[in-house]
Amino acid sequence: MSSEPRTVTLPTSDRGDVTIPEPDWCTGVHEGIHYYSDLGHDGPDVSLDFRGHRVMDACLTQSPFALRATRVPQISITVAGRALDAAGVYEFAAALDRYADQLRDLASQLDAITSGGSQ
Repeated sequence: MSSEPRTVTLPTSDRGDVTIPEPDWCTGVHEGIHYYSDLGHDGPDVSLDFRGHRVMDACLTQSPFALRATRVPQISITVAGRALDAAGVYEFAAALDRYADQLRDLASQLDAITSGGSQ
C-alpha cells in the first residue's frame, strides 16, 4: 500500500488537465469539464428516504480552489419538500430522528478531518 497521497487528474477549461490531491473520503466521481476554481470533492451521500421517496441528502464536500466560498471541508445538505397530513408529519419526524443520528456521525467525521485527522 502506498503512503503517497491519492491524486486525481481532471480536465479544466481554463488550465487544461490538472492533478490535485484527492481526500480519502471523496467518492472519486468527477464529471465534466470545469473551471479550476470549481473543482471539488464530494463524499458518499447519506440519504433520508421517506415513503419511498428521497427527501434529503447530506455529504462531505470541499471546493479546495474556490474563489468566493470557503475552501475547508463542509457538509452539504439538500432537501426536497412534500406536503403531509398530521400522521405523516409524525412519521416524518420519527424518520428525521433516525436521520439526525446519521448527520451527527457525518459531523464527527468532518470534525476529525478539519482537526488534522484523516483526509
